[in-house]
Amino acid sequence: MADAVREQYEDLPYPPRDPADERKRLVTGSPGHILEIDHYIFAGARDWSQPFRVLVAGGGTGDALIMLAQQLKDRGCPAELHYLDLSAASRAIAEERARIRGLDSIEFHTGSLLDAAELGDFDYIDCCGVLHHLADPSAGFRALAGTLKTDGGIGAMVYGEIGRTGVYHAQDMLRMIAADGPKAERVATARKLVDSLPPTNWLKRNAAITDYKGEDAALFDMLLHAQDRAYRVPDLAAEMDGAGLRPVAFIAPALYDPDTFVRDPELRRRLAGLSWIERCAFAELLGGHLRKHTFYCVPQAQTADTVARPSERAAPVCRETDGPALAAAIRSDGTIKVREPGMAMNIRMPPLAAAILRQVDGRRTVAQIRAAIGPAASDDDFRRQFAVLYRALNGTNQMLLRYPAGSVG
Repeated sequence: MADAVREQYEDLPYPPRDPADERKRLVTGSPGHILEIDHYIFAGARDWSQPFRVLVAGGGTGDALIMLAQQLKDRGCPAELHYLDLSAASRAIAEERARIRGLDSIEFHTGSLLDAAELGDFDYIDCCGVLHHLADPSAGFRALAGTLKTDGGIGAMVYGEIGRTGVYHAQDMLRMIAADGPKAERVATARKLVDSLPPTNWLKRNAAITDYKGEDAALFDMLLHAQDRAYRVPDLAAEMDGAGLRPVAFIAPALYDPDTFVRDPELRRRLAGLSWIERCAFAELLGGHLRKHTFYCVPQAQTADTVARPSERAAPVCRETDGPALAAAIRSDGTIKVREPGMAMNIRMPPLAAAILRQVDGRRTVAQIRAAIGPAASDDDFRRQFAVLYRALNGTNQMLLRYPAGSVG
């Protein structure tokens, strides 16, 4: 089966990328964004002038690798990145992307992540969309955990079972009529099947799943993959526990919080009695649209809280845009629209949101923003409104925290 997986990515590298596009854009995402790594693994306080050793396990055509290598270069971090993947064709694309950007801190390796220990130990490991394609995912979790420094962390993504409702029905059908033969012929058969799906079909009804409508590589990866499993939150937590890891965050946090969807006070009271993982599992069942689980985890031996927490010394930082741009996105009804696959949410902002966001530049601390707001609000009112704003924007993965050098969270 491993040979079939390798053959797939040799013939259809995924995701499809044109290295020339590196001249005009940087693909960003989760996991592996430097602001997320800092926030969730290093409590917002890592000194990026110090060496940083990274493994991108199952690096594919290079999205996570290029994003993080560029971000580390931009910060002047003396980083050492190792790319590891089974597919030589995918590696060639990733190497060309790195060459075009002049990223010279990367070492490329062709091989299995199960052999990652041969490369030494790492401060951070990125593994996006790979573990669920292993014959033994548990062995993959253990292999990554075994090469992780005690004070390091992992950012990973695996498929979500409930949000992929319909995918496995389609896979079963295609195993009946397109189990073998040339890949182009199998893709053509899959497209004919997709075109024939009635409105009652679960894949047809699943608004969160659209990848199969794109390039051949995307369709093959979703509907014709030789090895594919998906997780619910409790199963994923058990995998981490078995590997000596503990989860510290799911992205985006609000989607794993039942209070995002439940307003009834009695239901909220009952939900408050659940553990964090139980609440995440409940939210997964409730929302029904989580087609993937993106998460950060650390070794169980790391007992300190690795997640940045709000305080007056913290500097809020916007993940992709800047504070003034987010302020401008607040609509006349006081909400910001957030779109997720299969879902759109209107997030209500507190009255001071725009004034606060106009001060957010990634350097000003909460205390400095409070001073800039001045007498427009009392200290208590500012703290309350900032907490509401931060919960909303962090929950939708738009705001993180950074502690300036010398500051302690």
